[in-house]
Amino acid sequence: MGSKTPEGHRRGPHESPANSASAVANPPKQAAASGLLEGALEGEDEDGGDDDEKLGADLKSGDQHMNGEKRKRKRNKKKKAKATVTQQTTPPRVALASLFTDQRYPEGELAEYTIKDDNLQRTTNVELRHLTVAHDMDDEFLKDYRHAAEVHRQVRQYVQSIAKPGVSMTKLADEIEDGVRALVNHQGLETGDALKSGMAFPTGLCLNNVAAHWTPTPGGKEAILQYDDVLSVDFGVHVNGRIVDSAFTVASNPVYDNLLAAVKATTNTGLKMAGTDARIAEISEAMQDVMESYEIELNRKTIPIKAVKNITGHNILRYKIHGDKQVPFVKTKTNQRMEEGDIFAIETFGTTGKGYMRDDVGVYGYGRKENVSTAGLHLSSAKSLLKTIDENFGTLVFSKRYLERLGAKHYHLGMRSLVSNGIVESYAPLVDVAGSYVAQFEHTVLIRPNCKEVVSRGDDY
Repeated sequence: MGSKTPEGHRRGPHESPANSASAVANPPKQAAASGLLEGALEGEDEDGGDDDEKLGADLKSGDQHMNGEKRKRKRNKKKKAKATVTQQTTPPRVALASLFTDQRYPEGELAEYTIKDDNLQRTTNVELRHLTVAHDMDDEFLKDYRHAAEVHRQVRQYVQSIAKPGVSMTKLADEIEDGVRALVNHQGLETGDALKSGMAFPTGLCLNNVAAHWTPTPGGKEAILQYDDVLSVDFGVHVNGRIVDSAFTVASNPVYDNLLAAVKATTNTGLKMAGTDARIAEISEAMQDVMESYEIELNRKTIPIKAVKNITGHNILRYKIHGDKQVPFVKTKTNQRMEEGDIFAIETFGTTGKGYMRDDVGVYGYGRKENVSTAGLHLSSAKSLLKTIDENFGTLVFSKRYLERLGAKHYHLGMRSLVSNGIVESYAPLVDVAGSYVAQFEHTVLIRPNCKEVVSRGDDY
């Protein structure tokens, strides 16, 4: 999910990241039971019983016969093995806990840091503080992140197979959200269940000149994917508040291939340069150079591909999609660095338009602000709605569809009150000029102490 740049735009409130250790190898699949049985003893019939007319042999000596005794043996009852699920369904609906019984999920892409300098091993108080943060990247942290990433990979693999001309945006959103909730095994219908695992923010489905923050709304006009459309798909998965944010773009018409290639190459440049002590200003400048080295031919005109100026990548905090650091993909002046323990969403947007996004009409979603007084809240409907938000979403961004899925009705007046009082923030779709095309690619990277892990990396991108 894209973050706006500071000048007059929104960003999540400051918060110290509390996340962060050892890599876990992918486990071998469990072997099936052998099913071998011991051979029948002499004098025993196939059912395990003795012949009534024969005496049992003495098992110790083998040459002394028992006097008239008959040894009765219990029959070996074969237990039917319970059927186990070993493969994901299509569409994906089997919870990953059933496929990964030991909860060891696949690693992301591990990469060594490009800069190795012993002089960077500092012992200052600042360094010690960040080493403490990095210590939080323990096995539980990695398990949650890899779980969320594997859910993202499996769901998007199916979505890519159905994102063809003729499909509706509502259909795509439903498939993404149903898939995510099924795979994390939390439907989010009971109070607080969506805070355990599920969607990290509303599904973004952006067509053509819409860059970010568009999702189907109840009662809104349906949008159908066409052959000449460019569609960006941006969705997030969280497990225990550990958010994986990843996006991709599809286009059926090959005329847009260079646009998609430019954005993907720019994102990969940012991921390659990311790491401990990496200067964000240097990363941003390099990313812009890559993006603007591409051009595209549309309607017999050669058009340079521009990097969008007022959307950025960002760090991710627990239960908060936007942290206090930003990663622009245009040249910028900042002293910020990446540090051990950070989690970043490296995302880029390339456009054939002006490269500056503006708010469009409509509402994409809402986000609860932290540490905001509710003293001025008087409407009972607003108080009731806020209670629902706090219990089911917390600081996670949510949409009208998510509210109505919980059974919320007549909430519009209460929502206006929450927004006007600064308790809840609303997000509008972001668009470039009409007739332009925007593409997006994004991955989540963990800045671990000894390596970085592009946890959302897959075979597709």
